[in-house]
Amino acid sequence: MKQPFRQRLIVLLVMLSLVTTVWAQSYQQVNDIPYTTKTDAYAVERLKLDIYYPESKTDCPVVVWFHGGGLEGGEKQIPEQLKNKGWVVVGVNYRFLQRVTVDKIIDDAAEAVAWVFNNIGRYGGDRRKVVVTGHSAGGYLAMMLCLDKKWLAAYGADADSVMLYAPFSGQAVTHFNVRKRQGIPALRATIDEYAPLYWVRGDCPPLLLICGDRELELFGRYDENQYLARMMKLAGHQHTWLYEIGGHDHNAMAAPGFHILETYIKKLVKP
Repeated sequence: MKQPFRQRLIVLLVMLSLVTTVWAQSYQQVNDIPYTTKTDAYAVERLKLDIYYPESKTDCPVVVWFHGGGLEGGEKQIPEQLKNKGWVVVGVNYRFLQRVTVDKIIDDAAEAVAWVFNNIGRYGGDRRKVVVTGHSAGGYLAMMLCLDKKWLAAYGADADSVMLYAPFSGQAVTHFNVRKRQGIPALRATIDEYAPLYWVRGDCPPLLLICGDRELELFGRYDENQYLARMMKLAGHQHTWLYEIGGHDHNAMAAPGFHILETYIKKLVKP
């Protein structure tokens, strides 16, 4: 028996909707875009970024992702969990402590974010919806850009123009590999100008702190973030959120952390 016309029409409309959805979710990726004005060979080699973006869309949220690796290694990436969300995703490389000091690395991160503000519209991104995030060392860089405004100001950008900072397991005290170069053991915490905690302020954009299980995290990383969250609230910051992902160590926490990040991005960009 032939289907009634109404049923055939519904099936056709569903098929057209699926085709339209697939087309609308087509993405492109452009790799190794230089973002620096620095001219030394190491900077020219390292300071590049990748951009993953939805075709034929505009005003998209932009997620800037700084990779981990203890400020001594790692490679830019577009995490799979950030793909196919309708976002523009930027994976950033920066220089390492073996060749430069920590201030140079933070400066690299600032230059990358400033580049995003100035150029991301070409890829459908909305500079009003920029999220700065990253795992471990990348989280540390996100924290420093958030709390110490001078880094982005050096490139004519305002740290407070970022919609959300969302470090994954970032170091809140002075980074342990920076301390190692000062002859300070990893378990002897210090707070100096290269510690996010040094720059606590109550007037920064929303700050989303995501960590693994306090008993499994690297060098008490959750406890550092808990203290940072407390100090931010005491300073009057009303939009600091802290999440502990139970049962997950420093590396394993990243996968479920992306779900938390997505939840907050959706809250902030909802109509």
